[in-house]
Amino acid sequence: MRLTLRFLPFCALLLAIVLPSKAAAAGDEVTVRAILVAASREAGETDRSLARYESTLRRILRFESFKQLGSGRDRAALPGEGSLGVGQGQSLSFKAESADNDRIRLQLQWQGNGRTFMRTGLVLRSGVPAVLGGPSRPDGGVYALIVIAD
Repeated sequence: MRLTLRFLPFCALLLAIVLPSKAAAAGDEVTVRAILVAASREAGETDRSLARYESTLRRILRFESFKQLGSGRDRAALPGEGSLGVGQGQSLSFKAESADNDRIRLQLQWQGNGRTFMRTGLVLRSGVPAVLGGPSRPDGGVYALIVIAD
């Protein structure tokens, strides 16, 4: 399990590098969206709201079912920063700037319940989701965040 959680940021970064993008130039704005997900090892139906992300979630997290717990969005200038609540008392703070090849560089800090779950940096193509694996849940599953920069 620990190896899987350490491997997740690498998978998210690899996914973000490989897929196509829209332009993000200096002076533009970026909207950062995040969806909080509960991933479970129990077989079950995945929320319809996550249908477009289900194959990516299964491939990266290797869990059986997924439930959306909340979501949020914020807009910032490039370069700039912002924060958003994603539900369950959790939040995501970000610093954004343009990167080479029409990408957006994000420095992320995922927090909840008075502690920091993750600090990481990603370079995303506009509209392409990255999946971050997070802390364990009391039911044996894990939290995950789907992060999208437009």
